[in-house]
Amino acid sequence: MSTAESGVDPEIQKKVSEARDRLNEHTLKTVHWHFSDDTGSPFWLEKKRELNFDPLTDVKGFDDLKKFPHFEDEWLRGGPVTRWVPKGHQGKPTYVFETGGTTGIPKSRVVIEDHWKDYELFSDTLPEKYFPKGANWLMLGPSGPRRLRLAVEHLAQHRGGICFCIDLDPRWVVKLIKKGWMEHLEEYKKHCIDQAITILTAGHDVKCMFATPKLLESLGEALEERGTSLGECGITGIFSGGTEFTPQWTRFCVEELLDGPPEESGIYMTPTYGNTLMGLACSKPVTASDGYKISYYAPQPRAVTEVVQFEDYDSVVGYGETGRVKLYTLTDEFFVPGFMERDEGEREMPFDTYPWDGVSGVRPFHELASATTVGVY
Repeated sequence: MSTAESGVDPEIQKKVSEARDRLNEHTLKTVHWHFSDDTGSPFWLEKKRELNFDPLTDVKGFDDLKKFPHFEDEWLRGGPVTRWVPKGHQGKPTYVFETGGTTGIPKSRVVIEDHWKDYELFSDTLPEKYFPKGANWLMLGPSGPRRLRLAVEHLAQHRGGICFCIDLDPRWVVKLIKKGWMEHLEEYKKHCIDQAITILTAGHDVKCMFATPKLLESLGEALEERGTSLGECGITGIFSGGTEFTPQWTRFCVEELLDGPPEESGIYMTPTYGNTLMGLACSKPVTASDGYKISYYAPQPRAVTEVVQFEDYDSVVGYGETGRVKLYTLTDEFFVPGFMERDEGEREMPFDTYPWDGVSGVRPFHELASATTVGVY
């Protein structure tokens, strides 16, 4: 993450340095909040006793987060979830969102307003020509105890619109796959798409939508079978996300599903990479001239991603090199000082809009890929 590494455009070096200064300042503030007796969460105040350093005096910037042990999945499984609520937020209405959990006890994250803040920041990146203020939205993704549904709903409301949601249980999908009931899986997917088409054709003036790549493709095909299309249904802006978002799929989506780039089709699609722990990483604009390459940039300083060496998770790889994705979450609601994601990718250079490192080619981490079930969405 050194700002002086060769290869970074000198013109944006100043922005890179300024962003790094903001990250160091934000890290210091976040650590003091989570480890002070009057504002910290019971989990981190207890964990503080096990550390061989004092976070309040020994963390002076972002690089010092490497003093912490890596954040463990298992810490988020089971309760009481109240141990994650910072004392500084006690008494406020609190959500709990699940992530993972296709088998066994799911991971749970408590949230107060982070999902609102993350999506309000994301809202600022959307081109109004294709995501007009006041437009209604369709949420074509997982429902139930997941953050995404409420976050997209807030995004629509924040932009002055109303969100229409479908009912989708990803756990049932994974069970169908594991049982080999592919006929049932196809019927369930059809059930989800039918809900979406009912909304799009009911006169609700829906112009924007969230959809996962698989569901977006299925929706496009189902509309084509009915002699219509996303454009004819009034859709102008789509935001999507997931490891299924490859350059090959993006090319297919733009050229076949959407009938061309935005200036031709009137439909703008933006990929995102995110999860319940991090929030939402935006992508560098995806173009045919760049081979539909997708590069994601975390919402610093609230979250940071690094691409680290497979054999040393505390060392980043060089630009363009492959490594595992390491996540840091730094908000006053949730603190993650280094979590090893189930993804790998290539480290990307900072650029003008996001003057910090990015990651491209996101895909399941090769050592875990065989155990990863993607499902219908």
